[in-house]
Amino acid sequence: MTGHSLEETLPQELSRYGSDMEVVTDKQVRDGGYVDVASALDLVPGLYVKPQSGPFSYVDVSLQGSRTQDVLWTVDGIRLNNRLYGSTSPNDTLPASMIERVEVLKGGESLFYGTQANAGVINIVTRGFTDDFNGQVNGSVDSRAGTNLDGYARGSIGNSKFVVYGSRNYADGYRAYSVTQPSATDIDRGYRLWSVGGKYQYDFSSDLRLNLQYQHTQAKLDNLSPTLVNESRNDRNEEIASARLDYTGNDTIQFFLKGYFHDWKTAYDQILNLPGTTSPTVIYPPGTFWGFQDYGGTAIVKLHLNRGLDYLIGYDFQAFNGRDDVLLIGKTNEKVNAGFFQVRTTDDISTKGHLAAGVRYNEDAGTKKTVWNVTGRYDFSDAFYVESLGGTSFVLPDASSLYGIDPCCEVGNPNLKPEQSLNINATAGGNLKLSGARIGWKATYFASRITDLIDADYDNPAYPNGIYINVPEKVQVHGFELSVDAAYADWHVGASYTNTRSHNQGSSIQRDRTPRALAKGLIGYAPENRPYGANASISWVGDAYSSPFGFARQNYGNYAVVDLGAYLYVDGAARRNRFGINLENAFDKDYATRGYTSAPLDDGSGRFLTFNRGVPRTLRVSYGLAF
Repeated sequence: MTGHSLEETLPQELSRYGSDMEVVTDKQVRDGGYVDVASALDLVPGLYVKPQSGPFSYVDVSLQGSRTQDVLWTVDGIRLNNRLYGSTSPNDTLPASMIERVEVLKGGESLFYGTQANAGVINIVTRGFTDDFNGQVNGSVDSRAGTNLDGYARGSIGNSKFVVYGSRNYADGYRAYSVTQPSATDIDRGYRLWSVGGKYQYDFSSDLRLNLQYQHTQAKLDNLSPTLVNESRNDRNEEIASARLDYTGNDTIQFFLKGYFHDWKTAYDQILNLPGTTSPTVIYPPGTFWGFQDYGGTAIVKLHLNRGLDYLIGYDFQAFNGRDDVLLIGKTNEKVNAGFFQVRTTDDISTKGHLAAGVRYNEDAGTKKTVWNVTGRYDFSDAFYVESLGGTSFVLPDASSLYGIDPCCEVGNPNLKPEQSLNINATAGGNLKLSGARIGWKATYFASRITDLIDADYDNPAYPNGIYINVPEKVQVHGFELSVDAAYADWHVGASYTNTRSHNQGSSIQRDRTPRALAKGLIGYAPENRPYGANASISWVGDAYSSPFGFARQNYGNYAVVDLGAYLYVDGAARRNRFGINLENAFDKDYATRGYTSAPLDDGSGRFLTFNRGVPRTLRVSYGLAF
């Protein structure tokens, strides 16, 4: 791979200085037969990520005890998070075929990444540049009438490098809810999505490069409910673009300048089978708008002015505007300016130990927030290291909590303060070699304390449907994570266990939609001198709770899902023609992805419990041609 820049290597550099980072590779994605990005992330220790109703749907995320809105998503460093609704994940339009790798940073990372990085950052790295021309075309079908076609090509001509990629994903889906009412006549949640993208790099010299990137996605995504639905759909139209200038000429000074644009539009329609009517009723006509634009720029300079220290100085600008004509939010415009500074030790002081400390000043419409970060790592030997991260992070209020005006729902509060968290991650780990086996291990303690948490208050009689406030109680999260990864001959085995306590100050009750424990296991067989391989994985979720309206608190956890896979290169050592077979949810476990909810019975006699169902047992067969 070629074309690394100061921005592209930032997550790896943060890891070198003590941030905890996991990486999901394109081989892991391919071997697992994953269709979308969220499904592929189930491999990451300490990360709970469940699509609401199969691929290309909203997901529930908990990274070391966090909420969904505490995790920042980026594509090649471009922010994706939905600032209209912080808890609405932005990845229902991201196919897995675009992945070169996924970098998951754990712990507070607001120093470089700003708002919504309280618990960490998920950075999706798309297909990278190469000097040689190569590519791949893949296709798959599954037992639920799903079809997927994708491909990419890349290479170079003179001083220019290029990558193009695209995908088309289609499925009629499966029954989205465990229980529905007869009034819901559309019960299978399907999707239709196509995406194309390209990257271009021009090398003015070996030290100075211009990088351009663009991605377009269109999607028709069913958005169902357990009652009344005749038709309900989000039609997405998304554009992501960036331009970056990189200079990596010498050790004294390096920099990058980057501008980005993210346009995320949805045309919504909803048709219901209302009681007492003889024909379906249009509630929201096709084309009802909700969406946002997010654009801005970043500049970072790295200076090595004296022996033993590096200095990173940066500036961020972000402009956001959006509106929602479905769940009404007044049109909002927001501009954020931030400056940040970090000092690092270099190998001139020690090749085994590395320290870094930094501060960030953020200003948004008169709201000012300063956060800090200190990290460090010391490698005693290959067999043992320690690392730690400590500091503060923040989450700005989203547009719905500030400017919500829909009479059906919670009212926005423009006087909200940003949330702030104090975080610490401390890790010990190492790599051992025993009788020809390589064993990597890691043990992590993590904790955070959130102040000024934004939540809805339903006790104010002036606002019977609720109003958003900064709650006075602090939220405390703490836990530990253990993982081991071993390779021997042609075999690879991995396992992890995470235990989390997340509760309000003065309470011992685990917060909703935060699993108490997670365990994951993986075994793979991939002989280098054989044209075949196989893998199996298991993901177990411990106690996890939700509080459906009108019912007692429900535990929707304590289940395990097993996936199986195998592949064969029919052309032997050439490894260009690959057949794959994957069995998702092999034992057909019926499980809830984001907890129980309740809805009215058709006869009006009360309410019933239901939940969003995880993907049922699905067989997928694929073929890939590399060139």
